[in-house]
Amino acid sequence: MHPAPSTLLGGLTPRQFLAEYWQKKPLLVRQAIPGFSGVGGLQSLQDMLTLVCTEEAESRLVSRAKGGWQVDSGPFKPRDFKRLGDYPWTVLLQGVNLLLRDGDRLMRGFDFIPQARLDDLMVSYAVDGGGVGPHFDNYDVFLLQGIGQRRWRIGAQRDQALIAGLPLKILADFRPSREWLLNPGDMLYLPPQWAHDGGAVGECMTFSIGFRAPPAQELAEQFLMHLQDRVTLPGRYCDPDLQYQQHSAEISAAMIAQVEEMLDKIRWDRATVRDFLGCALTEPKAQVIYSMPSRPLSRKRFAERCARHGLRLDIKTQLLFAGTHFYINGETCSVGAADHKTLRQLADQRELASGARLSDAALDMMHVWYCDGFLAPL
Repeated sequence: MHPAPSTLLGGLTPRQFLAEYWQKKPLLVRQAIPGFSGVGGLQSLQDMLTLVCTEEAESRLVSRAKGGWQVDSGPFKPRDFKRLGDYPWTVLLQGVNLLLRDGDRLMRGFDFIPQARLDDLMVSYAVDGGGVGPHFDNYDVFLLQGIGQRRWRIGAQRDQALIAGLPLKILADFRPSREWLLNPGDMLYLPPQWAHDGGAVGECMTFSIGFRAPPAQELAEQFLMHLQDRVTLPGRYCDPDLQYQQHSAEISAAMIAQVEEMLDKIRWDRATVRDFLGCALTEPKAQVIYSMPSRPLSRKRFAERCARHGLRLDIKTQLLFAGTHFYINGETCSVGAADHKTLRQLADQRELASGARLSDAALDMMHVWYCDGFLAPL
């Protein structure tokens, strides 16, 4: 069970939090989740090492040996950690919500923020003194303390110059203005661009729930890639009235003007932007592989199981909607008006209880999703 949002937010309602803190200023909440020590399957160093030594995990090991920073990417082997000796180190595990259902449940407990903004749950395990140095992020983040203690120093500095030549983006002149020691169950919210540095006090584990805040340049590049598969321009470049030019290496004004006119025919509207966001925000991460059932149920048996027990989305599946338009795992999907309410419920709650009303067409579509590993009967 998740704590009520008011407990998670230190007595604030979601509306108060959004109005006063979201993307505006940090918030420290003592005992946001009382007694929190981690999620099922990830509560100790051994749990962490088990996960980062698997192929499907996206992980990094950050260490400081003799004053120098080193970053290695997983998967790892147990001996990789033994060689570090007494030097400070931390191991970061991305996408825990894609690996553990309890990790997914923890992340979904923050659904007072739209799922369209959600990125992932990252967990860091550090020995005493371990950390990744003072830095800033381009996303909103809730830093929930699991086992142990971590000291956070933060600042709203404008100087974002980095130390050159390092494998990490570490601020050259970090000037913290506030400092807190977080205990298990405590949580710190930080808006994008707030400089921060977290240092382990003894061994500790921190759970980071991150929300996308992509730069405009990144969105523009992704949108242009989306367009390239959907734009069709008629005609081709032609110059039957080509005039002799004195410099053969010169790009003529006439050529520039003709190409400008051709490109000016590229058009998009709000529906194009909507579909771009729907597909981009549900696109699976590169390492995601769906587990298809080895012996899938027939369409009839699938419908019977769903009617009797309900169904739920796979933890790796993202289903979003905009009005009457639905998007799942990077693709658009069409359903009749009678199924809109039920599919919105599935997107919001990520499962449907037994007896949910679905048309034959919707059940056909969901059976395909089931065979692809996107969802399963309960």
